[in-house]
Amino acid sequence: MKKKSFVTIQDKSDWTAFTKKMGNISVKEDDFSKEKLRINIVKKIDLHGFTLDEANRVVDKFVIESFNKGHKKVLVVTGKGLRSKSRNNPYVSEKLNMLRYSVPEFLKNNQNLNKKIIKVSKADIRDGGEGAIYIFLKNKKKLQNKL
Repeated sequence: MKKKSFVTIQDKSDWTAFTKKMGNISVKEDDFSKEKLRINIVKKIDLHGFTLDEANRVVDKFVIESFNKGHKKVLVVTGKGLRSKSRNNPYVSEKLNMLRYSVPEFLKNNQNLNKKIIKVSKADIRDGGEGAIYIFLKNKKKLQNKL
C-alpha cells in the first residue's frame, strides 16, 4: 500500500497564491484560434453583372488593396457565364468573353499584379466551385524586404 503524502501549510499557501494569479493567464487554444481566424479571413468580391473591362478594373483595384492590407487569400466570384450574351453571337468566342476565363488571363498577363500573386486556383465548391477563383497573395513585408 502506497503511503499518503501530506501537503504542508507552505505548499497550500503557494498553491493558493498561484491560482489567484491564473486570472491573468489566457487559454492557449483561445489565442491560437483568434490568430487563426484573423489569418484565414477571406476577402471576397462578386463580379456578376460586370462587363469585361469593368471586371478587370475592379479586380486590379481589389487585388492591390487586399495585398496592401496584408490579406493572404482572396475570393473572386466570376460566375460560370451561363447567361453570357456572347452565346448568341457566333463571331465572338464564348471563352474569351466569360469572366470565368478572362479574369485569370488578365491576372496572368498583368505584370504589376503578378508581382503580388503567388498563385490563382479554382475555388472549393462551398465558395463557388468553377464559378469562382482563389487568389493567393504574397506577404507584403517579405516582398518589400527583397526589394
